[in-house]
Amino acid sequence: MSILHVQKLSHGFGDRAIFQDVTFRLLKGEHIGLIGANGEGKSTFMNIITGKLQPDEGKVEWSKNVRVGYLDQHAQLKQGMSIRDVLKTAFSYLFDLEQKMNDLFAKMGEVDPEELEALLEETGTIQDMLTNNDFYTIDAKVEEIARGLGLDEVGLDKDVHDLSGGQRTKVLLAKLLLEKPEILLLDEPTNYLDEQHIEWLKRYLQEYENAFILISHDIPFLNSVINLIYHVENQQLTRYVGDYDEFRQVYEMKKQQLESAYKRQQKEVAELKDFVARNKARVSTRNMAMSRQKKLDKMDMIELAAEKPKPEFQFREARTSGRTIFETKDLVIGYDTPLSRPLNLKMERGQKVALVGANGIGKTTLLKSILGEIRSLEGQVELGDYLETGYFEQEPKRENHNTCIEEVWDTFPHMTQYEVRAALAKCGLMTKHIESKVTVLSGGEKAKVRLCQLINSETNLLVLDEPTNHLDVEAKDELKRALKAYKGSILIICHEPEFYQDVVTDVWNGENWTTKVL
Repeated sequence: MSILHVQKLSHGFGDRAIFQDVTFRLLKGEHIGLIGANGEGKSTFMNIITGKLQPDEGKVEWSKNVRVGYLDQHAQLKQGMSIRDVLKTAFSYLFDLEQKMNDLFAKMGEVDPEELEALLEETGTIQDMLTNNDFYTIDAKVEEIARGLGLDEVGLDKDVHDLSGGQRTKVLLAKLLLEKPEILLLDEPTNYLDEQHIEWLKRYLQEYENAFILISHDIPFLNSVINLIYHVENQQLTRYVGDYDEFRQVYEMKKQQLESAYKRQQKEVAELKDFVARNKARVSTRNMAMSRQKKLDKMDMIELAAEKPKPEFQFREARTSGRTIFETKDLVIGYDTPLSRPLNLKMERGQKVALVGANGIGKTTLLKSILGEIRSLEGQVELGDYLETGYFEQEPKRENHNTCIEEVWDTFPHMTQYEVRAALAKCGLMTKHIESKVTVLSGGEKAKVRLCQLINSETNLLVLDEPTNHLDVEAKDELKRALKAYKGSILIICHEPEFYQDVVTDVWNGENWTTKVL
């Protein structure tokens, strides 16, 4: 049975086409991976099918009474609400029913026997709905899901305004899972989740009976939960049965077949054109030339998609730093309350360190304390000599209305416009992206702009906070290669072991020194 039917969908921004005549059908129980390079339109597609964007052309038709749940990373959480309050809003329709039932009970003392009979019947129906939807076990369900995603460790009575990026994502995801919609729409749900809770989400989705559409660049996670792939490329959406690895095999085979057919056709076209050019003027061969020309005119020409630029990251390296990168002495990190016991950490030149552990234990706070961006509660940090630091922040706070060219030019005013464009193109951005405002780009494209600024700065220490979030598979592979080749020191926060394991020399687990109860 079809839950969602998209017909002849076309959409674009300005003169930039995103989709052209796309058709899509979602059936009950399908677990779909929506994949494609950064900027191809995956999140745009999600916004269209949820009604946040109106397509230029085409129809989006949902089955009647279907409940859709969308993990929106940009949803607002209201200050003053606790985690528990937000999670309970997943059942707001049941609380509304309870209120309606109570209002009916209050009304019963004022009506005649005939009306009373109707009211009793209505309240009985509502009571059955509440019971069948586990209304009286809501607290237990809230605590079960919260425990699975580690929110019980944060504290269900904590104000959502005070949460870290990872904790905030967990709250939004937990609320969505509690709603148990007929279809889940998940846009990069593993961003900001730690390894333990990615594993929990993986098991949850493997057992999920309803349909879902998942955008993720975490390939091991994607492969473990989906059975269908829809690939977004060149304004089209193409269906493949199986997981990502099976998709790659079929995709590469189809690509090679198309290229072979294109070469054969181009050879035939060249021969036909040559024959026509040599024979159209002679009376004896004019008819044959016209016949060849007709064949040319009727030929269904094969077109190869333009090759997209592949990202190429090459970090510029500054002079060698001193032997010690940094040393902390009885450092206690935190804001109002301590997030760590006193830390005595030392990092030396050439070390590449992965900082891991659960969300909310202070990994980002430690980075910012070391860099001097925030004050520590106690102790001190001593930085080494001759450090040239490049910092990749998890999520920049400011709304950026610069174009990509202006953004990079502001950082490197000595560059020519040609050099700025070339630097952005090397990071895998096309002209249509380079000339756009940063604010309208996808998460992956924004990350590439920031990486462009980072790789063109001379550094001997890279401090990277979740650099793989939003990056597509090709960009992640290239970043991994570049970090392995980098001769400087690296301090990286990352939740993907398959990314950092081959890069780093040491792993520091923040759970060993946190004051949080885990």
